[in-house]
Amino acid sequence: MSRWVELDVTPRRILLASTPVGPLGSGIGGGVELTLHNLVYGLGLQGHHVEVVAPAGSLHVGERVHQVKGALQVSSQTQARDAPIEMPSGSVLAAMWSTVSDIQDQFDAVINLAYDWLPLYLTPFMRVPVLHLVSMGSLNDVMDSALADVELELSGRLAAHSMAQANTFPDPAMFRIVGNGIVTERYDLQTRPDAEAALGFVGRISPEKGLEDVAELSARTGRVVRVWGMMQDEAYWHRVAIDHPDARLDYRGFLPTDELQAEIGRCAALVMTPKWVEAFGNVAIEAMATGVPVLTYDRGGPAEIVVDGVTGFVVPADDVDALADAVERIDQIDRAMCRQRVDAEYSSLAMADRVVTWVDEVVDASNAVVDA
Repeated sequence: MSRWVELDVTPRRILLASTPVGPLGSGIGGGVELTLHNLVYGLGLQGHHVEVVAPAGSLHVGERVHQVKGALQVSSQTQARDAPIEMPSGSVLAAMWSTVSDIQDQFDAVINLAYDWLPLYLTPFMRVPVLHLVSMGSLNDVMDSALADVELELSGRLAAHSMAQANTFPDPAMFRIVGNGIVTERYDLQTRPDAEAALGFVGRISPEKGLEDVAELSARTGRVVRVWGMMQDEAYWHRVAIDHPDARLDYRGFLPTDELQAEIGRCAALVMTPKWVEAFGNVAIEAMATGVPVLTYDRGGPAEIVVDGVTGFVVPADDVDALADAVERIDQIDRAMCRQRVDAEYSSLAMADRVVTWVDEVVDASNAVVDA
């Protein structure tokens, strides 16, 4: 349900550039897709005009989605640190930024959500301010250099979701920390798990998510783990199952938000075992919004979201023994407190407030330079 909230803000016209790895709604873009949807919603509630540039086949969000055809970009997390920057023939990334360039004068600012070199390179050549909400930690040397170049020439244009994410880069201070947010109205608080009291896991089925540790946890505790997410690496899924024959993994596919929140709310806890530094961890706040505590490694954004002993437990990275101990303490967590934490810090409006403050500062600084 959409509703407009009267707030003391200057209405802005904002263009969001989506990830070029897949259409909105496909799940290929992972957390970037959810971030974009929820940011559009929060900005809209505040009365801002928001349009989106995204690959063809995307779901409709905001006032308009400019659908752009082209070959999808390969996701950066599959590439080595020293990999060169490449774009496929007929690149959708190039076509998207051609569209951004064509329509930029209709907007006060552009917010780029893609972790790609081209938007960074184009930033000083654009007529309106381009801001970059970086969706990943440091993965590529060329990208690190391009981000540093933007900060050197146009300070204040970069933001990250968490300090853990920023700390993976050579100069963490170049990032503003804006967190993230979800449309809390779409999540129902469930004050107790169902009779099976299963654990939950939400994320792409790929090695960086650490599903093998979840399988080991299941084998040790005897708990069923319900698994939701895009089957990105089926060979990895089968390998985990073979290596952990006593694990009770129940794969339930990729679900849209409304269905997922109802399902995850029936779990006793959400388990997060990332093997890389998660920039934020949207699924943590999604679970907490339904009242589900989060058990996470002390690695990346999720460890900043979870208040240890209050909304879940943070355990040493890669320590399955500590994770198993945390499972035994789940009942100590007040599920209503999990929801309260999300309402206070991670709603779409709270996220929009942080982003609009950032946009206002950049636009005002840009205008001051023009007027000088």
